[in-house]
Amino acid sequence: MTDDDVVHVDTTAERAVLGAMMLSKDSLADVVMILAPHDFYDSRHQKLFSVVLDMFGAGIPADPAAVEAELAQRHELDTVGRGMAHELVRASGARRDPTALAHRVRDAAILRATVEAARKAERLVTAADIDDADEVVNAAQQAFFQATSRHQPADHAQPLSDVMEGALDEIEAIGSRFGTLPGIPTGFTDLDALTGGLMPGHLSVVAARPAMGKSTLALALLRSASIKHEIPSVLFSLQSGRNETAMRILSAEARVALHHMRSGTMDDEAWRRLARRMPDVSSAPLYIQDAGSPTLLDLRAQCRRLRMRNGVRLVVVDSLQSLDYGTRRFSSRYEEVSEIARGLKALAKELDITVVAVSDLTRGPEQRTDKKPMISDLRDSGTLEETADLVILLHREDAYEKESPRAGEADFIVAKHRHGPTATITVAFQGHYSRFVDMAQT
Repeated sequence: MTDDDVVHVDTTAERAVLGAMMLSKDSLADVVMILAPHDFYDSRHQKLFSVVLDMFGAGIPADPAAVEAELAQRHELDTVGRGMAHELVRASGARRDPTALAHRVRDAAILRATVEAARKAERLVTAADIDDADEVVNAAQQAFFQATSRHQPADHAQPLSDVMEGALDEIEAIGSRFGTLPGIPTGFTDLDALTGGLMPGHLSVVAARPAMGKSTLALALLRSASIKHEIPSVLFSLQSGRNETAMRILSAEARVALHHMRSGTMDDEAWRRLARRMPDVSSAPLYIQDAGSPTLLDLRAQCRRLRMRNGVRLVVVDSLQSLDYGTRRFSSRYEEVSEIARGLKALAKELDITVVAVSDLTRGPEQRTDKKPMISDLRDSGTLEETADLVILLHREDAYEKESPRAGEADFIVAKHRHGPTATITVAFQGHYSRFVDMAQT
């Protein structure tokens, strides 16, 4: 067995792919979609790839002479080696399929990263106490996810100048798609205008007293993402079974009364509506997990798999109070829910996804005259309020006053919005169809 076999290095493929990139602009365009500088084992190859990548981004032809001139300007030519660029275009295999070569380099990098993840897991297990089992398993899963998902965390602090460059690029990108949302559309015009949609890396909380429709709102967010916009999403339904969830989705999408579905009293028109919507609903990239008694550890593991295999971008947990942390013991439920909230936020950032947690409220609203919920009514956790990026409190006057002049209306009280203003948005509640809609649609 050679050293290359031990550390999973294919220097021949690395040399050939770099040569192919300098020989053909088309090859270069294909390769940059597959590889990053850190995928190369040889540090000289990393530097050369970075130069070619920068030249490609600037629209400068990356022929060997130009590449060496750029290396010289960066004072890196002697480090990489004079004449190496010319040598690489003559390398064996440089005129082969560049995509296949890039995949070989990438696969070797993944294997090296997986080996390092295994070593990290072994170090964690060796140093751990039995009481640390949950944390050790989570850290090991995170290491393997990073190795296999091609996501590499930053290994050093960045100067503000570099951060500013990235921020300006993001502002420019957002401006270039003016008229579209930077986040996942919620399905509600005013809410999208206020928030820009559900943002990646954020934890959003939907909270209400019982029977206000918070699960219905959670399903509305999922329907908008997966059925309307084909964005992969997953629902962890900890209170309702998958068949019940599917019926609610069909009721909302087909506008067939949920109680008719449940009682078996659907007429021919209801069946026709159902048949018209069934293809779009069935083909939507929406996943439902309704296993009982899950833990945060289980949820994180499943989310990592769904992110890697299915590209899931939205995770909804219904509800937060039904989720346990794991085997770790806490002195109070308040402390446990606080740790769960922090764990969900960390998961959103790690996977670059949106996490929506459905939460209960205390009886506080019922003890006030106007019954409107406040953010301080969040049940079990003040940390939840601190951790969340967005908090939407759901309120319906007609839930308390049957003769209310606002019958059929609901308020989305955006009580916290870390990156923008707060507001109260009024929508229509169509409980018989298990859905909320914009007022303009009523």
